[in-house]
Amino acid sequence: MKKATLYKKLPDGNLQCLACSWYCRISDGFVGICGVRENIGGKLYLLVYGKPIHGLAVDPIEKKPLFHFLPGSKILSFGTFGCNFGCLFCQNWHMSQMPRLLRQKMKDYRKALDGLKKEIEKLPTFLPEKIVEYASKNKYPSIAYTYNEPAVFFEYAYDTARLAAKNGIKNVFVSNGYESKEALRKIHPYLDAINIDLKSFSPDFYLKICKARFQPVIENIKRCYKMGIWTEITTLVIPTLNDSDEQFKKMADFLVSVSPSIPWHISSFHPEYKLQDLPPTPVETLYRAYEIGKKAGLKYIYIGNVYDPRHAVTYCPNCKEILIKRYWHETEVGNFKNGKCGECKEKIEGVWN
Repeated sequence: MKKATLYKKLPDGNLQCLACSWYCRISDGFVGICGVRENIGGKLYLLVYGKPIHGLAVDPIEKKPLFHFLPGSKILSFGTFGCNFGCLFCQNWHMSQMPRLLRQKMKDYRKALDGLKKEIEKLPTFLPEKIVEYASKNKYPSIAYTYNEPAVFFEYAYDTARLAAKNGIKNVFVSNGYESKEALRKIHPYLDAINIDLKSFSPDFYLKICKARFQPVIENIKRCYKMGIWTEITTLVIPTLNDSDEQFKKMADFLVSVSPSIPWHISSFHPEYKLQDLPPTPVETLYRAYEIGKKAGLKYIYIGNVYDPRHAVTYCPNCKEILIKRYWHETEVGNFKNGKCGECKEKIEGVWN
């Protein structure tokens, strides 16, 4: 563990965590909603510092998913225990929900917290210096803070990102969009790209299905784009919960209002965690969302979690030239160079070098 930096002391003696939009008030001996930021004797500690679960992984950048950021490259990826959401459909629930699951199982707060610390202690240690050294040695151009929400392990992410930037390595958050204003301001000089989940355009969905609030996500999408952080959006389409035409139109209209150039990834749901009674998303539903997004004015829309090369292509929005083809996570660059369409010279928004 390591002393956190994003917190302040309150007049009543409690601490207020400043890492995410919950702004948890934490009493001595307790953790915040994420389960991994503990008040110990009036100081806040990050329990998972240097302790990524399953160590480090190497992924295609397209898996994040980022389609307009260094296409075809590999990205070094890691995440930790803990999350500030409680999504019923979480695909990484064994990592993100571990603190909650231990409390439910043990029904004793202190025993559950001690149990979590023991699980964390078992993990191999990867400090920021080791992560950046590994990325440099293997010539990975970027590092992803992913699998669970990076805001909950902010100091670990920040120290790694700052060191990575000094070594010419780019940094990527894969996020639920719940960072605090303070966290985004601090990481901003070192954060090159972010993929934010826009899980729905319904406050009720966020409260009931994700155990979180809707508005901070909306504000952070606007904030990240305004900051100049390359931003892509992912929506996991869940049958009966967020798959109506009305929901698709609200999401698409909102993204267009921020920028029609923001890529929107529409992904298929597969039964997971506490939503195993729902079926996978019909591909026809994804096509419907795609058409609604196009009609709203979004330039770049992609369908994911299903094999559909036609809807994974980057087309020039001006002349419709095929620029980048994708087959699952493999890419084939076509008539495209230096961020411009080779046919009509239209600028294609993204980070290409």
